[in-house]
Amino acid sequence: MFALTANDFVLTLAGAVMVLGVIAFVIGLFTLAFKVTNGEFTEISSSSAKLIAKGLSEDVSAMMGNASALLESITQMTKTRAGVGMFLIIVSFILFVVSYYLVSQIL
Repeated sequence: MFALTANDFVLTLAGAVMVLGVIAFVIGLFTLAFKVTNGEFTEISSSSAKLIAKGLSEDVSAMMGNASALLESITQMTKTRAGVGMFLIIVSFILFVVSYYLVSQIL
């Protein structure tokens, strides 16, 4: 087994925290950039809009209520995914600061 000094351990820990920060940042960016504008959301939204238009022309209020509830759920899901992406980016910046603090304590 190799000898590990306290400074080496702290540098290794700072590197691991930095890698976790980079991973969280990339996943957060990916979530914000690609998951929010998913094609399935667009397809479901357009289908719901067609249902609402048909419900208006045929005066079917129950169908309109369900379609508007579906659109509201999609909107809430989009907001939730954006919130998760922002949370991951904030966590990554916190991990970057912790990593910088660990390295600055050694140097």
